[in-house]
Amino acid sequence: MNKRQTLIAAAATLLATALAGPAAHAQAWPSKPIRIVVPYTPGGSSDIIARAISGPLAEALKTTVVVENKPGANGNTGTDLVAKSPADGYTILLCDVGALAITPSVYTKLPFEPSKDLKGVTMLAYSPHMLVVHPSVPANNLQELVALSKTTKLNFAVTAIGSAPHVAGVAVEKATGAKWEYIPYKGGSQAITDTIAGQTQVLMNGMLATLPFVQSGKLKVLGISKATRMPLLANVPTIAEQGVKGFESGTWQGALVPAATPPAVLARLSAELTKIIRSPEVRSRLTAQGAEVNTMSPTEFSSFFEAERKRWAGVVAQGGIKLD
Repeated sequence: MNKRQTLIAAAATLLATALAGPAAHAQAWPSKPIRIVVPYTPGGSSDIIARAISGPLAEALKTTVVVENKPGANGNTGTDLVAKSPADGYTILLCDVGALAITPSVYTKLPFEPSKDLKGVTMLAYSPHMLVVHPSVPANNLQELVALSKTTKLNFAVTAIGSAPHVAGVAVEKATGAKWEYIPYKGGSQAITDTIAGQTQVLMNGMLATLPFVQSGKLKVLGISKATRMPLLANVPTIAEQGVKGFESGTWQGALVPAATPPAVLARLSAELTKIIRSPEVRSRLTAQGAEVNTMSPTEFSSFFEAERKRWAGVVAQGGIKLD
C-alpha cells in the first residue's frame, strides 16, 4: 500500500469511528450507577415508590440504582439538584408531580423552572389524600370536624408549606369554612408522627404513606379525596360526598430527568419504568397500600403537568400562599 492509499485508509477509519461514536455511546448507556433523588425525607409516598422500583430497575438496566433522599426547601433542594445535573440519564427525580406543579405558584423566586428544566419520563402512581385526625378528636366525619374547628383550636399538619396536601387542606378549608392552624414539616413522615402523638390533630397526606397508621388504629380517617370510594376503605366517604362537590386531590408520583436528556435514554427509561410499575409484583404491593398504578408517556406527562399547574394556581391565589 502506497502512502496515498495509507492516508485514505486512515481517513476512512477515523470517519467510521466518528460516525459510530454517538451510536456506540447511546448503546453503552448505562455504564455507571444511576441515582434516584427523592426530594423529601424517608418514609413518604415518593420514597416508598422509589425503593419499590429501584431493585427492578437495577436488574433491568444491569447497573446499580441508588435512592438518595435530598429534603429541604419544601422539595426544592432535591429538585434543583436534579435540574442542574448533567442530562445523561444517570440522575432521576422521583417526586410528587402535583406538588411540583404547585411550586411555581407558591414561590416568588425559584432556582429552576419545572416546565423548562425538567422533562417527565413517566407517571408512576396515584395515591389519593386521606383526611385523618388523632383518635382523640371527637369528630367522625368532615361536617363534625368543621363544626369542631370553630370551637376548638386544631393544628393541621402539612408535609411542607405549598405542598399538595397543604393546598388541598386550604381548598377544603375555604369550601367548608373550617378554621385550623397550619403547622409545616419537612416531609410526610414527621407530619404523620406528630399527628399520631397528638401534637397536631388534623392531617391530609397521601394514602400510600398514611393507610398503615389508619389500619393500626393510630389515626382516624374521616374522608378520601377521590372522585369515588376506595375498595380498601369502602365504608369511608369521599370528601366530595361530604359537601365539597367535585373535590379531588392526591399525590401523583412521577419520574423526571434534566430537560436535555437524550431522547433515546428518555425512551428507554420510560419503557423500563412503565414495565416495572405495571408488573404484577409491584402493582399488587402498591394496590394493597392504597396507591393506583398510573403511567403516562412523556408527552402525556407534560400535558398533565400543565393542567395541574393551572388548576392549583387559583387555589394558591385564593389561599394567599406565598413564599420567597
